[in-house]
Amino acid sequence: MQLYLVRHAEATPGDPDELRPLSDEGREQARELGERLRADGVAPDVVLTSPLLRARETGEALARATGARYEADARLAPGATVETVKEAVSGRGERVVVVGHQPDCGRIAATLGGGEEPRFPAAGMVVLQL
Repeated sequence: MQLYLVRHAEATPGDPDELRPLSDEGREQARELGERLRADGVAPDVVLTSPLLRARETGEALARATGARYEADARLAPGATVETVKEAVSGRGERVVVVGHQPDCGRIAATLGGGEEPRFPAAGMVVLQL
């Protein structure tokens, strides 16, 4: 399985944390990442996101650009681990996009990739083999 691990795009500050929407720049970042995936011929079977608003909005933009369906999954909320990501993607297809949070994305990428934590800016992405 190819796992496209994405950190949500830039969000606005505020409380409560789980309801922070994408900023204007974040919406543009998500749109551009979706266009890049489509241009690269990436056709995910599903886009799975954290249930937090900023991750859902990022995932919606990626799904819209690639023609994939999108779902929020509580296992991908802040604090997600390699194990919870594996549970969430199990049986979901051969190409799955997961939209999560930092520092989770960096830790997950380092563990699955067998190396150091990659830099994970807003709307950053790492492609991994599971």
